[in-house]
Amino acid sequence: QPCWSEYLTTRIEQNMIVNCTCPISECRAQPTAAFICSIVSSEEIIAKYEKALLRGYVECCSNLTWCTNPQGCDQILLKDGLGYGAACSKCSWISCFNCSFPEAHYPASCSHMSQWVDDDGMTCAKCNHGFCWRCLKPWRPTHKDYYNCSAMVSKAAWQEKRFQDYNERCTFHHRAREFAVSLRNRVSSISEMPKIRTLTFVLDACKVLEQARKVLAYSCVYSYYNQDTESMDIVEQQTESLELHTNAL
Repeated sequence: QPCWSEYLTTRIEQNMIVNCTCPISECRAQPTAAFICSIVSSEEIIAKYEKALLRGYVECCSNLTWCTNPQGCDQILLKDGLGYGAACSKCSWISCFNCSFPEAHYPASCSHMSQWVDDDGMTCAKCNHGFCWRCLKPWRPTHKDYYNCSAMVSKAAWQEKRFQDYNERCTFHHRAREFAVSLRNRVSSISEMPKIRTLTFVLDACKVLEQARKVLAYSCVYSYYNQDTESMDIVEQQTESLELHTNAL
């Protein structure tokens, strides 16, 4: 029993307990959960084991995923049946289930976000082919760095300036969103103090600011990649109106 206890404890601490087999090389038998719990006496180790089982189960289920809140959240989300904009019931974070970006990014598409986060060249979201946005030639092996392309310099300079302008606007709205979150947290702490009148309307305003700044930030990404479409005039008008009212709020 001491040997088994040490063996299982080590496997649990190294996060290798899932699909663990008997330590005898010729034996492929897997210890059951009941056996492990009867051998390992430490409650802390058992808790790690249960978390490992849960993590393994979620990873095996294509319709389950963890909340992607970067601040940390252990909530499990069900992908099936959740429409766009469904928030985590625990932390209210809105995840994107279609790409690796940590949050929902409406109105920008997943393809937009995949290209936006690529600092140097661009990468096709479908086949992962890397290419230079200046000359459209493969990024490797001819392009060693961002400034190594001599083709279409004037167009590239214009494109680079255009990207910088949209990126600055996107960054501004993300920072303004962080300010709204910080303000809401400060107001929440004040409203919990005794003899302070309700500040619910301020909290509601902060939540609206957070959502509006988020939409404005990802609208910059959307506009950058859809500048030539016929509907962009309407989109730009709506974005300008939203930004005007958001700034006033």
